Amino acid sequence: MKFAMKVVAATAGVLCVGGALAQKGETIKIAMIEGLSGPMANVGQNQLKSWQFVAEKLAGANNAAGVKFEIVGMDSKGAPQEALNTFKAAVDQGFRYIVQGNGSGAALALSDAVTKHNERNPGKEVVYLNYAAVDPALTNEKCSYWHFRLDADTSQKMEALTSFMKDQPKVKKVYLLNQNYSHGHQVAKFFKEGMAHKRADVQIVGEDLVPLGQVKDFAPYVAKIKQAGADTIVTGNWGADLTLLVKALNDSGLKVPMYVYYASVSGTPTVLAAGGDSEVYQISYGHSNFKGTIGKFTGEFQKKFGDDFYTYSIYNGLVMMGEAMAKAKSSDPVKVAAAMSGIRFNGFNGEAEMRKSDHQMQQALFISKWQKVDKENTYSVEKTGFTFAPVKSIESYVASTPTSCQMKRPT
Repeated sequence: MKFAMKVVAATAGVLCVGGALAQKGETIKIAMIEGLSGPMANVGQNQLKSWQFVAEKLAGANNAAGVKFEIVGMDSKGAPQEALNTFKAAVDQGFRYIVQGNGSGAALALSDAVTKHNERNPGKEVVYLNYAAVDPALTNEKCSYWHFRLDADTSQKMEALTSFMKDQPKVKKVYLLNQNYSHGHQVAKFFKEGMAHKRADVQIVGEDLVPLGQVKDFAPYVAKIKQAGADTIVTGNWGADLTLLVKALNDSGLKVPMYVYYASVSGTPTVLAAGGDSEVYQISYGHSNFKGTIGKFTGEFQKKFGDDFYTYSIYNGLVMMGEAMAKAKSSDPVKVAAAMSGIRFNGFNGEAEMRKSDHQMQQALFISKWQKVDKENTYSVEKTGFTFAPVKSIESYVASTPTSCQMKRPT
């Protein structure tokens, strides 16, 4: 089934506060609640620029509703409690749409806060778009009608990754190194379960959980990996926790293939390049070498900011919002949420569906490999001369996982 992205002008209407008809020129204000300071600030700052860049590109006639998007960054310092304080400030300032992604702890807190706020404040409902927090609980036992996840969750990614790894004969002794919060725990859990079913001969020779954003030297962990005789590393680390791990591996001279979630995130590619031809495989909803609109965006973003645009879910989020507002003929969050629930649209990575039962995006996933740029794969990540080249695509139905969500919908 093909779903064409339509670029149309929404029906003109009279603007009124709280329930305006979506029309050409209306501005939709979105609060980005994210860690814009602290150890992971480089990631948050990159994503703030990404949201603002894509919002500008998809404004007006470039989205189905003809609206403009205004993205306002609000610093949560990467902490769940700060995220809640920031959410309250956003509501007090009149924001009806929020976005967040870095840290499932903050995401779980925000999802719960948004749900409670909406129950207590009819007529002032808020919609939450989650572009990167991947704890499966968010669309399972802790699902919320008002939460929409644009990224694939950990179980989807690991289903795809282990399906690829089972066919890699070199994978025999795996070391699991992850961050000590919900995401890191889930990466380890789903890897063990997936490989137990697909390759029971694979051994887990070591496992560590590191405090999020606090380890400054990963040399002791690299020493443990070496001592364990691991031939493979699996990690869901991101930001400084992956960058510093790669640096420690470079410093030690240990060359062990890595299977990762977030090697394309700010800072890590430059350190990977310093290590030469490292064998790294990334599971994601994207890769570095798309053609078409998203490929054009990545090139323009790098030229403008000297940085990479890698959080492609932002593009899908704004396309989805525009499509939903056009469908609802309104920018009212209640009507837009209803229109987004179950919506199908054409995303940067093909056909996408916001599954109605749990609000988990169903989309294609990709395994990409770190390699030097070539004629087919021309995008130089962080201008290193290296790139993440696609080696396998996984259709959405293959990576899809079931949900236990018992969604409570507004009456």
